[in-house]
Amino acid sequence: MRVRNNVDMAGSSSSCGRREPLEGQRTEEAWRIVLKSCFLRIDEMTSCMCSNCGSVGYQCGCPQDALGLTGSTAVVAVLTDETIIVANCGDSRAVLSCGGRPIPLSYDHKPDGREERARVEACGGRVVFADGARVEGILSMSRAIGDNYLKPYITSEPEITFTKREAEDECLILASDGLWDVVSSEKACWVATECLREEDPAGDHSSRPLVEGDGRGAVLSSSRSASSAAALLTRLALGKNSYDNISVIVVDLKRNHTAV
Repeated sequence: MRVRNNVDMAGSSSSCGRREPLEGQRTEEAWRIVLKSCFLRIDEMTSCMCSNCGSVGYQCGCPQDALGLTGSTAVVAVLTDETIIVANCGDSRAVLSCGGRPIPLSYDHKPDGREERARVEACGGRVVFADGARVEGILSMSRAIGDNYLKPYITSEPEITFTKREAEDECLILASDGLWDVVSSEKACWVATECLREEDPAGDHSSRPLVEGDGRGAVLSSSRSASSAAALLTRLALGKNSYDNISVIVVDLKRNHTAV
């Protein structure tokens, strides 16, 4: 797995330029094990998911050949006080806005990538160029959750990165390719940060986070301004005639997300 460090988007020597992994080796390995296990578990569940009705199990009454045909990309982010951990499988992306600059925390798994193509071919698969690079001429991604009919050429193993949090970090954008196909990382970060500033003109990010529930069952919710930014990015992609699924989450990194 690649560890994001020494990333410099514009040759700057600011804190946005250098990002060393902060978690210790043992902690990083523990996170890798947990995240890989989660992706594997969801992947196993899709083997008995019906592509016709969406139910999980073998008692839905649909033809057996409808099971295990569905698939999806996935990008997951875990925030600690000091680190952003991202696990990615497919062509959804995580992009960090730091001091006005976009920093990619994941990279698309495309079949024509050198490492991805070598892995597919090592498993006995083929990368066929038909309206773009596709595994066996079918799927335009080399990693995905599900799509069991293309295994072992398609893998659900995520790529995991660790990025040190910095004071200049503004927000984190997690989105499917329906956004990234029509909106650049630079534009998405600009729209999100401007939306966060307009929603909080005083720049006061010290307020407590929204909390749903009480006690040990409490769940921290996204701030309203972050939700507004995600909705605005979704509308922007629709306005640019995106034809793919559009899922967007914006995380306000300036807000205090620690429950007290």
